[in-house]
Amino acid sequence: MSLTRIHNLSISLDGFATGEPQSADAPFGHAGERLHEWMFGTRFWDAGGTTGVDDAFAERHGYGIGAEIMGANKFGPPGWQDDPDWKGWWGPNPPFHTPTFVLTHRPRPSIEMEGGTTFHFLDAAPAEALETAREAADGQDVRIGGGPTVVRDFLAAGLVDHMHLVQVPIVLGRGVRVWDGLEALEDAYDIEAVSSPSGVTHLTFTRKVAS
Repeated sequence: MSLTRIHNLSISLDGFATGEPQSADAPFGHAGERLHEWMFGTRFWDAGGTTGVDDAFAERHGYGIGAEIMGANKFGPPGWQDDPDWKGWWGPNPPFHTPTFVLTHRPRPSIEMEGGTTFHFLDAAPAEALETAREAADGQDVRIGGGPTVVRDFLAAGLVDHMHLVQVPIVLGRGVRVWDGLEALEDAYDIEAVSSPSGVTHLTFTRKVAS
């Protein structure tokens, strides 16, 4: 069976994966781009970037992925559902190149983009959404693309097989946290930590195999 994976999810020292308030001008709220600066200098992000620890982790993002699931707040700023012309942040050729399922209580018709991305809009619980995405992935893995609320929901439902988090040495103080309600999550996963010269720590969670 295909795996359910999370990659390149950046969090602050106090567990926030985005700041507040989110808007069209500030997708990550008061966090700005600070959570993702570790990535901007990598070859994964920029062909002229560097290789190394950060790049090695970042580039795993796309390997073997056949579909993505994301939340409404990743697809657009608050209120995007009221704009019939909104097609996401990423322009005509989004970086997903797979069927991409947007979880929203206000579904709309699918949007076919350039490069193989088609946005489908679902009002569904995590397990139902994952079943739909797996069918579309045609045997490949499904990536949970965020934001933090969707990640937390899939973790709480026990549906995530592999997760890569990047702990960034900043304190945000407010925003949307990943860990709330996930007490003892570590019991279900083997966890490895790798420090990077950039100052971030890469944490990988791999579901334990039942003995």
